[in-house]
Amino acid sequence: MEARAMNDLDIYRSLPEALLPWYRQNKRDLPWRHDREPYHVWVSEIMLQQTRVEAVIGYYERFLHVLPDIRSLAEADPELLHKLWEGLGYYSRVRNLQKAAQQVMEQHSGIFPNRHEEIRQLAGIGPYTAGAVASICFELPKAAVDGNVLRILSRILSDDRPIDKESTKAAMAAALEEVYPEGSCGDFTQALMELGATVCIPKSPRCEICPARGFCRAHGAGNMTDYPVKSPKKEKRVEQKTVLILDCGGEIALCKRGETGLLAGLWELPNLPGHLDADEVMTAAQEMGVGPDRPEWVVDRSHIFTHIRWEMKGWRILCTQKAEDLTWASPEELRDKYALPTAFRQFFEV
Repeated sequence: MEARAMNDLDIYRSLPEALLPWYRQNKRDLPWRHDREPYHVWVSEIMLQQTRVEAVIGYYERFLHVLPDIRSLAEADPELLHKLWEGLGYYSRVRNLQKAAQQVMEQHSGIFPNRHEEIRQLAGIGPYTAGAVASICFELPKAAVDGNVLRILSRILSDDRPIDKESTKAAMAAALEEVYPEGSCGDFTQALMELGATVCIPKSPRCEICPARGFCRAHGAGNMTDYPVKSPKKEKRVEQKTVLILDCGGEIALCKRGETGLLAGLWELPNLPGHLDADEVMTAAQEMGVGPDRPEWVVDRSHIFTHIRWEMKGWRILCTQKAEDLTWASPEELRDKYALPTAFRQFFEV
């Protein structure tokens, strides 16, 4: 049946039949696909949020080596968690991961819940993650609709609704759940993920090998890259910062951010709002009580968060004394002990 002759429901119904055989033959060998243990799938899905598969594999394997089960995660030292997560960004993910593990221990006797409603109530688990775990681990007909799946459906249906609207996501998830194949819910969820990650990619979709090309409206019209449609982006707020790399005998000064807000509870390099000049930097360092000697170098760095861009000017200053209200870390401790967000760690890549 040609794509133009099919209504939306026909297209949705065609997806499992087209995607399941393709997935089973072409799926990538990823470590979190080796079993359907909820803890493994859950950790992988949280790590994969806004992070490439290639970057996640090493983190996933190290994380499970140190924290092999829900109990060990629930009881882990937060500093260890931050170190295991260092470089992945969006640190609230790992804090919520631990909160959810503690919920499982306290409310479910350490057994990951197998009902969608209960999974959804765990800290840090939204509709996508709940759908992924419910379908992959428990064969429940619950959709996991992320950017990949939204792109696939937008193209196949020639649907120009903005995919960043919650109403679009909800409507597509509900339609998908009507056609989830009994006994293959997990494979269907992963088939959609795999198609979006390897074939129906953003800029150069590989339509020639797509199992859905026969009923994809965008492919039929040759306008695949017109989809998906997104609402106009808002400009990111820019914040200027002066970062101090205070070096006393080879040890670097650190301090801890507050428990709320951006990068909450993480270690950082001392920093001040605005871009300060050399005299202002020296005055600030003197007020910190570190006996600043001289600025050794200055370097510009930037870091982009979801809604904010930091424009940073970093000053490396040799110091003659250690202020007691700062934490001083050796190069080995910076490498092995203290989790420093990428925004600050990049100053050591000069």
